[in-house]
Amino acid sequence: MSLSAACLPLKESAVHLECDVDASVVLLTVSGRWDRALWQRTTERLTKCLAEHPEALIVDLTGLDDPAGASATTWMTAQRNAAALAPSVQLALCIPPDLPLADRMQRLGARRYLPIYAKVRQARVAIASRLPMTERAVLTLGAGPESPSLARNLVSDACLAWDRVELLHPSRSVMSELVNNAIEHAGTEMTVVVSLRGAGLHLSVADGVAAPPRVIKLSRVRRDQPLDERGRGLQVVSALAVAWGSLPTRTGKVVWATLQPPLAPAPKQPRNRAPRLPSTVRNEGPTGPR
Repeated sequence: MSLSAACLPLKESAVHLECDVDASVVLLTVSGRWDRALWQRTTERLTKCLAEHPEALIVDLTGLDDPAGASATTWMTAQRNAAALAPSVQLALCIPPDLPLADRMQRLGARRYLPIYAKVRQARVAIASRLPMTERAVLTLGAGPESPSLARNLVSDACLAWDRVELLHPSRSVMSELVNNAIEHAGTEMTVVVSLRGAGLHLSVADGVAAPPRVIKLSRVRRDQPLDERGRGLQVVSALAVAWGSLPTRTGKVVWATLQPPLAPAPKQPRNRAPRLPSTVRNEGPTGPR
């Protein structure tokens, strides 16, 4: 190694997450020297990304320093986890062909089930062409008093059009709270999206402020003190949605929630009981009535 190469500073490790405003595609960028610390941070972010259940996840490894290709098993595990979700999440990697990791992924045969592209732009184009034609309703709203009502109406129209009537009222409540939260804490233009995800609905509101929402602990009711109602909105979202969270976007953040129809009660199994003889039937022995 030359003196100049030895003096080059090591690239700082980083794991960066960025979501589209409609919460459909998430970009995870991993850079720096691949070691145990970076593996742990990456695994945590991958788990978070898949828990958000986007339609697709692109992992950009252009800046990853992994000369031994040791991270290959991490991406293959992520692909299995993404495929096991219902509906499945499409996963793609961005690895320049001159990196050793690309060669290792090739030798492991990962390209047969895990798409790998040289650039993020190529991955986005390919992912967009493979995404299912998901039913999606989108509305751009300002931070005005009429916005919650318009967002609720969007949810109602979607539920009726997609035959998700059982989710209409809880979804309206959740969407109303998400929009009210964006109005109060962001005050910017917002993008409201209702998407069909399997049997359920995915609701999202993107605004122009990066700070994530915080669940405020409700204050205890005290005598001669006014009741503080702040914080009840996200409590409602948490109670009605099977999952919710937030992701950063290029211009702010997106807050999302997923709702699923209630599970039908399991049918009662008949109890195995010996048949009872009618009271008029007498027990007769082999030689007749006793």
